[in-house]
Amino acid sequence: MTLIYFIIILSVTIFVHELGHFIFAKRAGIYVYEFCIGMGPRIFKFKRKNDETEYGIRILPIGGFCAMAGEDTLDDENVPKEKKLMNKTWSQRFMTMVAGVMFNFIFAIILLFIIGLINGNPNNKPAVVSVPNDGPAYLAGLRVDDVIIKLNNVKINTIDRLMIEYQINYGKPIELEVLRDDEILRFTITPETIESDGGTSYQYDFALDGSIEKGFFEAIEYAVTKFLSLIEQMFVTFAYLFTGKLSLSNLSGPVGIYNIVGQSAQAGILSLISLTSLLSINVGFINLLPIPAFDGGRILFLIIEKIRRKPVKPEIENRIHAVGLILLMILMIVVTYNDIVRFIIK
Repeated sequence: MTLIYFIIILSVTIFVHELGHFIFAKRAGIYVYEFCIGMGPRIFKFKRKNDETEYGIRILPIGGFCAMAGEDTLDDENVPKEKKLMNKTWSQRFMTMVAGVMFNFIFAIILLFIIGLINGNPNNKPAVVSVPNDGPAYLAGLRVDDVIIKLNNVKINTIDRLMIEYQINYGKPIELEVLRDDEILRFTITPETIESDGGTSYQYDFALDGSIEKGFFEAIEYAVTKFLSLIEQMFVTFAYLFTGKLSLSNLSGPVGIYNIVGQSAQAGILSLISLTSLLSINVGFINLLPIPAFDGGRILFLIIEKIRRKPVKPEIENRIHAVGLILLMILMIVVTYNDIVRFIIK
């Protein structure tokens, strides 16, 4: 079942992304050769009447594409000039490129809204509701009703933001800055080390407000705030990768996602829906980065074209995308290797 869930979640996420490109390409009158989910050998294909596009499914559910005329330097004489991407207006090309990301984000918000309707909207204010008297947090000076505003000098506005920093600093002493009765106080909490058969864990011993409100508008609030929080989490993750706070070993590829799908499946359908929304945001966010070979790289060249008032030479742009693709493939190999190593160790 894990394999089935994995295929469904990955395929749906990719389908939504490519559907965005496809719909806006068709709206702009761009000739679309193929709309395909998956990579590798084709296992299914068909064509609709009076439609040039070939629709298909390929054997490996780890990608997909919407192949449009005029995306590269190859000039197909069988396609009319006015139906090629490169000959469309700037706004048509921009919307076609950004549509995949838009669809991923909209899809994720819809899924988060469904979760909010069922589970409710948990309080996201980092307010302390429990501090055991004999725990490290209490001994450091933390008390009930304290509101955490900084962790290790990083500004904290939500529980989600707090959890990012908490996970990165897990096992280390953490410096908290809290608001108590209009007074700002600072504490350093050194975690208690707990040894067990399952390994070593660390206990800071305080709990945050987890109260929940339910309702239609609360579900909307949850969807929007959670979406923005996850986007922030991804920005922080990439920033920490560049600064060295996180290493490549913290990233996951298809093998890592497969393992996470298995864990989520055990927690129930809502956990799988939550994971799907996270992956959809992830796919959209990654594609929005100005990385060659991704949508963000193509969008960057469009922005450069707008500023320069003339396009970058197609040959130069495609060489840059080709180099970027090679580097991304190398990165994927490294990440997959790390995933396999973690899987074997577990």
